[in-house]
Amino acid sequence: MEVDSNGSIQYLPVRQKTTATILCCNCGAPIDGTVSAGALCHDCVKLTVDISQGIQREATLLTCRDCDRWFSPPSQWLVAAPESRELLALCLRKLRGLSKVRIIDASFLWTEPHSRRIKVKISIQQEAFQGAIIQQTFEVEYVVAFSQCPDCAKSYTAHTWRACVQVRQKVPHKRTFLYLEQLILKHSAHKDTINIKEVNDGIDFFFAQRNHAEKFVEFLTSVTPVRTKKSQELISMDIHTSSKSYKFTFSVELVPICKDDLVALPLKIARQVGNIAPLTLCYRVGTSVNLLDPNTLQSADLSTPVYWRSPFAPIADVQELVEFIVMDIESTGVQKGRWMLAEATVARASDLGVNDTTYFTRTHLGGILHPGDSVMGYHLTGTNFNNSEFEAIANNRKLADTIPDVMLVKKFYPRKKKNKSRNWRVRRMAREESEMLPRKQDQERMENDFEMFLRDVEEDEELRNTMALYKAEQRARQGMTQAEEGEQEPSEMDEDEVEDEGLRIPMEQLLDEFDEMNVEDDGQG
Repeated sequence: MEVDSNGSIQYLPVRQKTTATILCCNCGAPIDGTVSAGALCHDCVKLTVDISQGIQREATLLTCRDCDRWFSPPSQWLVAAPESRELLALCLRKLRGLSKVRIIDASFLWTEPHSRRIKVKISIQQEAFQGAIIQQTFEVEYVVAFSQCPDCAKSYTAHTWRACVQVRQKVPHKRTFLYLEQLILKHSAHKDTINIKEVNDGIDFFFAQRNHAEKFVEFLTSVTPVRTKKSQELISMDIHTSSKSYKFTFSVELVPICKDDLVALPLKIARQVGNIAPLTLCYRVGTSVNLLDPNTLQSADLSTPVYWRSPFAPIADVQELVEFIVMDIESTGVQKGRWMLAEATVARASDLGVNDTTYFTRTHLGGILHPGDSVMGYHLTGTNFNNSEFEAIANNRKLADTIPDVMLVKKFYPRKKKNKSRNWRVRRMAREESEMLPRKQDQERMENDFEMFLRDVEEDEELRNTMALYKAEQRARQGMTQAEEGEQEPSEMDEDEVEDEGLRIPMEQLLDEFDEMNVEDDGQG
């Protein structure tokens, strides 16, 4: 719009904006120079630039022919129907380099079902040059390979187990398991097992059926205070019938209190189980933990529910026993069953000839101890126990005076390190050792635990009545060598060794049925 000299308005034509046109460097086609991508036309860009470079064009998919699941790295197996969204997502995840571009579309291409090939058509976009976005479509071919998944491998393994009972006890010795082994053998509770494996803190029992494992757990519950937990794992599933197969695991934890352990009861539990003194001895473990106060001969039973409601550990076990010599002992006249209360003066065996330190204590062993006898006990004077229950007793003014200097546990019978003159033996279960061989010190510790268990059987008649003992003479008729049996026949023993033993089990208490049993029990009863 413009005004002339006469004052009239004149309208001028609109000037059109002109663009800079250049020629394509490849084909010579005119293109807009302001938006051109490297002086190339759109068609030449598509022909010369490949945005799919670096993306796989071939890959392999693994599937399990038994359960029709697909392997998704690193360790997952997915259920995906043919040409489903799940299978397409799995195919796209298998391609390397696809994450660097933008996926516009992806779809399956038809292939022959028996060809074991899957083809996927993929459309991607990427900016090739500044201001130039290219879209490209390409095909990827997948080869379907077969691989058995771990669940199907378990289900098709011969002699596989369906239920496992894991028996554990957190103690530094095996005496409880040795006694439990004798109870299992006496009642043939292991007759349904297909394998028995010894592990670090216990034993695993494997069964072919779930009800056999449940029956075994019920037996353990009836003979020892335990708590159990049950878990299950899915092995396989038939997608056509929806039938599933599980493996069951029963975790059985034994009470960590063993016979002859020194136990410091929590004050609340001590009042609850009969107002017994909190510092006690465990003299037996059955369906409950039986405790004894050696100062008063008062006993109490700690039931399984009460213990597992607030569990605690003993402050000392049999590995910490110290040998004492009885200097003088006098009965108080108080007797309760097989126990007799007495006042004794003892001295440590290691102190004899070094110092004249003696200790005065009250003991429940007044019926079997005499001056000059050796006795095993816990030396409490000057001993530090990292135990909160014992500290609560020591800090209580009324209870601190009840802590004795020495607490005697059992009479000590001097004998050789490994007694080979026993006229009896016990059966052992055939078990599979752990994958790692035990170290030398562990092997020696296991042998010492077994020897201590045999000595407990000789010394405790009540313990002996709950087990099945067999005559050692039966071994000769089985054709076993002396090295295999680890004991000597009574006919070959030296007479001096028999006299040195001091403890012999009467022959009428031994079973004469060993001929009908196999020494190396295979777990089938």
